Amino acid sequence: MFMKRALLVTAAAALFALPAQAAEKVKVGFIATMSGPARALGQDLLDGFKLGVEKSGGKLGGLETEIIEGDDQLKPDVGRQLADRMVKRDQVDIIAGVVFSNVMMAIAGPVTRAETFIVSANAGPSALAGEMCNPFFFNVAWQNDNTHEAMGQHVQDAGYKRVYLMAPNYPAGTDALAGFKRFYKGEIVGEALTQINQPDYAAELAQLRAAEPDAVYVFYPGGMAVNFVKQYAQAGLKEEIPLFGPSFLLDQSVLQAQGDAALGLYNTAFWSQALDNEANVEFVRGFEEKYGRLPSPYAAQAYDAARLIDSAIRRVDGNIEDKDAFREALEAADFQSVRGPFRFNHNHYPIQNYYLRKVVKDEQGRLVNSLEGTVFTDHADAYASECKMK
Repeated sequence: MFMKRALLVTAAAALFALPAQAAEKVKVGFIATMSGPARALGQDLLDGFKLGVEKSGGKLGGLETEIIEGDDQLKPDVGRQLADRMVKRDQVDIIAGVVFSNVMMAIAGPVTRAETFIVSANAGPSALAGEMCNPFFFNVAWQNDNTHEAMGQHVQDAGYKRVYLMAPNYPAGTDALAGFKRFYKGEIVGEALTQINQPDYAAELAQLRAAEPDAVYVFYPGGMAVNFVKQYAQAGLKEEIPLFGPSFLLDQSVLQAQGDAALGLYNTAFWSQALDNEANVEFVRGFEEKYGRLPSPYAAQAYDAARLIDSAIRRVDGNIEDKDAFREALEAADFQSVRGPFRFNHNHYPIQNYYLRKVVKDEQGRLVNSLEGTVFTDHADAYASECKMK
């Protein structure tokens, strides 16, 4: 009787000692703004992500991959509903994408409380980099302030003494201006926070002109970027007062619509299509061949997001149910980024380089961003010290 019981205990122990089984499938809930003036941004995210999956043979980490798409319509409540449905009904393993920070702030809490991973391909609010950092949240793009910090440093180095600032009034907008001011030490002669998706800036441009700044720095993405840059040029301000911005103001998703109004303007970014590394050359060529257009930073970020997820799943041999191991695999960031040097800080935000770019025309007459130099090397965000995550 004793022998039989001992055998049963031994068998049970052996059963529990068996290695965890790899999943057969990974489900990714991809949330982005796919309608309205900012739809091009969401489309670039989605196209970049899908190209990254294709690069992995149509599977992430060797697992059959299902991408469940959702349009947040740039409405936080819609984003929250999509995330709830994807986590509870669709039982996704990862939420990815997300263009706007107000949408991210609406979904981050519920998703991470459900112990579902978020891999942000764009939105990088300061709150989630600091005190609200979370072991289930990763940003593979940048912290909102960073690109603006780089331009603040450039404008400071260029000797402009008096600068006027503008941005839309939402988390990324306020982070943008905070980032610029962190490194620009001259006088801020005016500051305007406008409505998100505001189509007309005539009143603000009149106030800007009256302030007589030496330079202007603005953050506007998507349709807002198109309208602002064209209206700035039409008002005759482009020739009077130098205009600077982050990549979002002048990236490939908006340049063609802006036309020559964007020509000659400077911006800062974590990435350039001109970066000469193997991963980037392959990405730019592959994106243009597949979609018939040059990639924007949004596409580059999302491509890297897919490559990151692929690398993490492979690192755990497909066992994504072991969430501690999968988290460590994501933290390792064991993939070749299109941006070159890339690693995660302890708050799961990138440490990376930031570059100065200029809008020019290439040999085919297309508006593109040339690579003008490096502003920051191995730059980390300002909020990591507030993150208590180990």
